[in-house]
Amino acid sequence: MKDKNVMLIGFMGTGKTTVSQKLALDHGMHEIDLDSYIVDREKMNITDIFAEMGEEGFRDIETDCLKDVVDRTGNIVSCGGGSVLRDENVELMKKNGVIVLLTATPETVFERVKDDNTRPLLNGNMNIEFITELMRKREDRYKEVADVVVDTDGKSIQEIADEISQQVGL
Repeated sequence: MKDKNVMLIGFMGTGKTTVSQKLALDHGMHEIDLDSYIVDREKMNITDIFAEMGEEGFRDIETDCLKDVVDRTGNIVSCGGGSVLRDENVELMKKNGVIVLLTATPETVFERVKDDNTRPLLNGNMNIEFITELMRKREDRYKEVADVVVDTDGKSIQEIADEISQQVGL
């Protein structure tokens, strides 16, 4: 499997960053958090990028960064929650990777992100109703592009990592 990348997708708060770090550690692979990669490259945090360039500007940067990342293999890549909204991004992810969708209930997501002010799409909308609606809008797209789906509710990081490892053959 090290000739491919494992691309973790899913709604914010489903555990992509935490699980990607655990998978990389378990398998001696390189971990790339796409949002961190963007912050490092742009020398600006995600909230500021959204404020200055809007969501579309952020998505353009995200696509450019994905292009950088996917040409290398053997990586565990934690993608931003909206990265699969663009067909071009999905094509890039599938080029050298297997796409793993992490899921969680809106209540679980809320519990995980409620104290986090670095999520521009939730600023001013930090409630279960908004999260549920945004998740509903993205759910079909997530499932359509995923090669593997792993539910994260009520599972430890190790259990999630083990399930992914088994399903993708790490």
